[in-house]
Amino acid sequence: MTFRIRPARDEDLQALYEMAKLTGGGFTNLPPDRDSLKAKLDRSHACFDRTDDTLADDLFVLVLENTQTKEVRGTCQIFTQVGQKWPFYSYRLGTLTQHSAELDRTFRADMLSLSTDLEGSSEVGGLFLHPGERAGGLGLLLARSRYLFIRAHRARFADRILAELRGVIDEAGGSPFWDGLAGRFFGMNFQDADQFNATHGNQFIADLMPKHPIYTAMLTESARHVIGLPHPSGRAAMRMLEKEGFRFENYIDIFDGGPTMTARTDNVRTIREAHDATILATDHDGGEASLVATGHLRDFRCAYGNIRRLDGDRVVLDVPCAKALGIGDGATISYTGRA
Repeated sequence: MTFRIRPARDEDLQALYEMAKLTGGGFTNLPPDRDSLKAKLDRSHACFDRTDDTLADDLFVLVLENTQTKEVRGTCQIFTQVGQKWPFYSYRLGTLTQHSAELDRTFRADMLSLSTDLEGSSEVGGLFLHPGERAGGLGLLLARSRYLFIRAHRARFADRILAELRGVIDEAGGSPFWDGLAGRFFGMNFQDADQFNATHGNQFIADLMPKHPIYTAMLTESARHVIGLPHPSGRAAMRMLEKEGFRFENYIDIFDGGPTMTARTDNVRTIREAHDATILATDHDGGEASLVATGHLRDFRCAYGNIRRLDGDRVVLDVPCAKALGIGDGATISYTGRA
């Protein structure tokens, strides 16, 4: 069974909607709202159609497709430059140190400051894999395909890239972080705020959120406990990001307190280690297990395959991968090791 990554189409709307209903909340980039998803697809189509290779406010939606059944079983998104239409807010976790000579004591207090430091960065997000497909490295295929897409269209992306991980959500679908901080100012529960943000943007945060730093010691214990922690289902994603070179640098999501991971775009492992090559031939014989991509914009495809390297940046590609990508002898590909 072969899977490939390709740009999302209008006919994928129903599949995206069905997957969105399975996310369990706190998944802003994949809201269970048809109109919002349709708007994302429309925006993505326009960005794929834009031909000038310059940095703009683009969104690209990709999907994971079973090449035999044509079913869509996963999705991911890439934002070229966040914070252009609405401010891109994060909390920055810092420490304030004060010393009392009279008491001969030093006090250190952790503080959360509302920040737009990450504005202008590119973002990888919206990754969701259908629960029935969580085996065989398909989550890794979804995640790493984004980096090969960025590499193939490097001029359209910023020099810094970020990934927001969903924070801890309780069994009732609420957020301890939201309840302990923002919920006190907004008069709405996490589910309502999260849905509003997904469909209308987060400008209401700018309107209502206090601008002064907040001492974490003043938050509830349950809120403090989840600061910077990913949702249990996102721990594997955090490890994948770390393997790619992303790091947690004390920026957290303003809604659920989840960690925001950042990296220099050109230092992302998949981008840095990928090679370009020309297919000399296709063959059924084995080779090095690889992640293989080809095509520009709407023609972009990515799949797992086997590569045998030859002299002069030429390779032999296995037949199933070539078929999934729709390419043959003489085609240009980018590839990197699967591990």
